[in-house]
Amino acid sequence: MSKVVIIMGSKSDSKWAEKITGALDGFGIENVVRIASAHKVPLKCYDLIKKYEQEDVVFITIAGRSNALSGFADAQTYCPVIACPPYSDSFAGGDIFSSLRMPSGVSPLVILDPKNAALAAAKIIGLKDKAIQEKVLAFQKKNQEILEVDDAELQK
Repeated sequence: MSKVVIIMGSKSDSKWAEKITGALDGFGIENVVRIASAHKVPLKCYDLIKKYEQEDVVFITIAGRSNALSGFADAQTYCPVIACPPYSDSFAGGDIFSSLRMPSGVSPLVILDPKNAALAAAKIIGLKDKAIQEKVLAFQKKNQEILEVDDAELQK
């Protein structure tokens, strides 16, 4: 069974992680949350990545400001890495560029919405796990039905 490993840069990212874990729980995906800053404790961060990549995992990294965590994690593993940096008003939101501009050969996916980061992880896991794939399809169908109902109400 696959799982998602969420690595936060600091405890201040906990509320963002809770949004992701809530969505993952809705898909029935096992998840674990850890703290390891690529700037402050790079060896711990490296050890966590190496420990969890022995399992079938998707990493989701949460770090704002200067987001070294997502690139660092991606460069250390063959597993998928999804960067989900929390939005900040600092620098008029310009700190997002540290998640978008990666060096060559480093390719974490960047998804800004926590629930969408969980959905992306579910889709990745669903490639191998048909039960998760069915939950993703049901989620999509429900969203489509909501739009159809909303459109029908608008036409009345």
